[in-house]
Amino acid sequence: MSVPLRRVPSPAGSRSARAIATIWPYARLAVGAVLLVAVAMQFQRTVSVYAAMPEPYASHVPTLVANFFSYFTNLANIATAATLIAGAVWALTRGRSAKHEPRWLAVALVCTTSCMVVTGVVYNALLRDTADPLTFLRFSNEVVHVVGPLFLLADLLLAPKRRTLAWRSIWVVVAIPIAWCAYTLVRAPFIIEPSTGFTGFYPYPFLNPRVQDGFAGVAAYIAVLSVVVAAVAVAVIAVSRARAHRADAESDPDAAERGGP
Repeated sequence: MSVPLRRVPSPAGSRSARAIATIWPYARLAVGAVLLVAVAMQFQRTVSVYAAMPEPYASHVPTLVANFFSYFTNLANIATAATLIAGAVWALTRGRSAKHEPRWLAVALVCTTSCMVVTGVVYNALLRDTADPLTFLRFSNEVVHVVGPLFLLADLLLAPKRRTLAWRSIWVVVAIPIAWCAYTLVRAPFIIEPSTGFTGFYPYPFLNPRVQDGFAGVAAYIAVLSVVVAAVAVAVIAVSRARAHRADAESDPDAAERGGP
């Protein structure tokens, strides 16, 4: 009678996993803090530059503040920083004895990872040359568009205690950019662009009907963006599910052989 072989994790692999589990909360804290610093520096630069201008439409501080927090990049980075810091605090407290991350953290990580990856790809592929030269800060720009997305990819691949999420979580991710696009299009006609004085503030050219020859072009971009976000969310959830299943199999080989717990 043959005895099925069990897969036993190698000591080197176990040590590596333990090392990552030990340092990862601190890596999340560090990157979360850097993201907040980068956003804060860009906020101070943007508001101070335009607030000093003589034109009333350019120097209206409440509008400047609202405009700054209407950029998807800024909102995504703030949400990412909050998620990373909350995840680190959980890992250093309740997470020490937990088998998986809590569902709220898993959903937040899927949302922020998907949005940040899309932000990084879109910016570096299409928008890198559109930065406002008056307020451009290289440090902030690279942190929010490169460092943040790359760290979240690393987090997806390395962070311990990933949870298996249902595929329906994709709709939560897709709803975020659609809601932001709706907010932007409703708000824009009532806001003056501070750098030009023209009515209509659109954070990005692909949402501006004047640039896209009407709202049909804008709708096409929104549709493509939604599909891209959904595709990235599918990939992120698939990786998370695969890592969670593999971790469960390694921690309980008998359950894996039986097909489940």
